[in-house]
Amino acid sequence: MKRILITGANSYIGTSFETYMQQFGDDYQIDTIDLKDGSWKEKDFSGYDSIIHLAAIVHVKEKNEELYYQVNRDLAVETAKKAKDEGVSQFIFFSSMSIFGVDTGVISKETMPQPKTPYGKSKLAAEKLLGELDSPKFKVCILRPPMIYGPNTVGNYPRLARLAKKSPIFPKVKNQRSMLYINNLALFLKLMVDSQLSGTFHPQNKEYVNTSDMVEKIAEINNKKIRIIPGLDGLIQFLSKQINVFNKVFGTLVYDREMKGYPGSIIQKFQLSYQDKNFEKSIKATEASEKIIN
Repeated sequence: MKRILITGANSYIGTSFETYMQQFGDDYQIDTIDLKDGSWKEKDFSGYDSIIHLAAIVHVKEKNEELYYQVNRDLAVETAKKAKDEGVSQFIFFSSMSIFGVDTGVISKETMPQPKTPYGKSKLAAEKLLGELDSPKFKVCILRPPMIYGPNTVGNYPRLARLAKKSPIFPKVKNQRSMLYINNLALFLKLMVDSQLSGTFHPQNKEYVNTSDMVEKIAEINNKKIRIIPGLDGLIQFLSKQINVFNKVFGTLVYDREMKGYPGSIIQKFQLSYQDKNFEKSIKATEASEKIIN
């Protein structure tokens, strides 16, 4: 039996992972711990095979930049050191695509991290310090996922889904986005734990996603009619340069398929496949869950 400890109680990724892993029964024991106060320091980490570190802050005011470092860097490193001292064999740290500081284009193996935000900077700082703890007996595994979506998620996906269900029209854009379905991520985590791998990975769906195609698919699944309007490329490009949210929705931002962790790539000696669902099936599953909830 694998014993897994998740830091960050009630996190979307953590709770989704727990739900996904229920299908494997008693082969896995998953516990969670809240790091908001100092009581976690009394928790006995010995006996756990892996710790999945999700405790973090994403959105605080810029003037509180030091808080990003206190939580995203210092707390992560302190937790990892405790885990190492108490015999945990693997520490999985959730970093972010934002460590590259790239808003548009393709992120490749040659792309150097140049974070622009306090969130990205603090995550990269944590990566560097955690890397120093890596050893044959303490595997440090760093994940840099793109946009994650699935039932009950927050962010751009539910905004687009609401638009797809209400708007009669949507612009046709020729963009591509790297995205990651929550169950694909859960399966990736399972494979990381099973294989006890270390290193830095960039998990994503096998297919890049076109925003117009996604909106059209969401509308279709919900029996809504929506017309995809071509010929607005110039306006979309202009607005994307002026308004950040437009760039996040309509711009192109992908991990190159050569990035470590791409589906089907050879990771060390393991040929790992973590595509629980392809894009179309993942959208159907997400929207079906939303219907049940609503």
